Amino acid sequence: MKKYFQFEELGTNYRSEIIGGLTTFLAMAYILVVNPMILSLETVEGLPEFMYMDKGAVFTATAIAAGIGSILMGVLAKYPIALAPGMGLNAFFAFTVVLEFGIPWQMALTGVFVAGVIFILLSLTGIRETIINAIPTELKYAVGAGIGLFITFVGLQNSKIIVSSDTVIVGLGDLTDPNILLTIFGLVITVIMMVKGIKGGIFYGMLITAIVGMIFSLVPTPTGIVSSVPDIAPTFGAALDPILKDPSSLLNHQFLIVVLTFLFVNFFDTAGTLISVANQAGLMKEGKLPRAGKALLADAIATTAGAVAGTSTTTSYVESTAGVAAGARSGFAAVVTGVLLLLSLFFYPVLSVITSYVTAPALIIVGVLMVSSLGNIEWTKFEIAVPAFFVIIAMPLTYSIATGIAIGFIFYPITMIVAGRIKEIHPIMYGLWVIFICYFIFL
Repeated sequence: MKKYFQFEELGTNYRSEIIGGLTTFLAMAYILVVNPMILSLETVEGLPEFMYMDKGAVFTATAIAAGIGSILMGVLAKYPIALAPGMGLNAFFAFTVVLEFGIPWQMALTGVFVAGVIFILLSLTGIRETIINAIPTELKYAVGAGIGLFITFVGLQNSKIIVSSDTVIVGLGDLTDPNILLTIFGLVITVIMMVKGIKGGIFYGMLITAIVGMIFSLVPTPTGIVSSVPDIAPTFGAALDPILKDPSSLLNHQFLIVVLTFLFVNFFDTAGTLISVANQAGLMKEGKLPRAGKALLADAIATTAGAVAGTSTTTSYVESTAGVAAGARSGFAAVVTGVLLLLSLFFYPVLSVITSYVTAPALIIVGVLMVSSLGNIEWTKFEIAVPAFFVIIAMPLTYSIATGIAIGFIFYPITMIVAGRIKEIHPIMYGLWVIFICYFIFL
């Protein structure tokens, strides 16, 4: 096992990998609760019965897709990256495709399935890996830093330290709120342990924060340990129904838009996450991502399997950076996370105590660690600084990793050509330039 996951080469051990995998699980466990809530349209009242997905079935599908995807990533690509249904993509699925377009959720799942199959083909042919390796090193560093700011913003927003404001868009929340004070306490504790160089400081910070929250009745005490697994039958295989029963129903522009959007956002969300996590873990080799093809294949298989099970697009999770910060370096950590995600099917009552106020400090600290890649960007070269800056700033401001990448990558060929560095532009970057412009125009 140690030899397969290259423990000696990566300078890691079972303890670091288990703590790292557990930390990633705790940082992303919220998806097991949030994803069923979003896809079932639980917060929307007055809709026809057929528009609602079964919440229990979606929970089971979410755990299965995330667990299998994470294990595949760990075994095939040997990266400490966990997978789960992506935030943003699930909202697009529920509120745009189903609610706005009026497309049945079964057909929406078909869109995810078709996108997954296309991803598998692109991964097997090496096209996805070629595109990722064609991205300039400076922009890869920018992607990592941008995701760092993005995930910090997510942590601040989830904890309500930063809230919406009618006058200035966002502002400071109520710092007298006991829940916010719990997050601040967790942040201080985690910072202290990180400064002291305590391995697994982020995990221990979450653990201490959860315990203190229970003491002060801010975090609910588990009402039980084990529960039955919700039936997956209402969603399992529904993605295949339109293909098998009425393929002609898929031949319309709305379905094409759905598939293309899932393709685009997942492709570049995954690319950005792989680059940033690998960079933070010190796994990048000469600006390239080793075993990128296998990582992308694992992601594609997870998306396809997740669609069959009954959930929206499964993608690489940026919360994996929390596990890397806690010591994870190999695919064994992803396997640990995957196993915990599958076990969570039986331990839902325990998961109820993992609130956003407990995980927020981890996300904020991870952001601090990830922006260190800013030092590797040639800021004195304006033709590099402009696209890199747009990648970094657009991610948190648009609340989208893919959109941040798109904006920065549109400016890159322009600034490089004007600077007389046209020979340094990889031909693929021109193709991406056209694709990104078309994305903003048509999607």
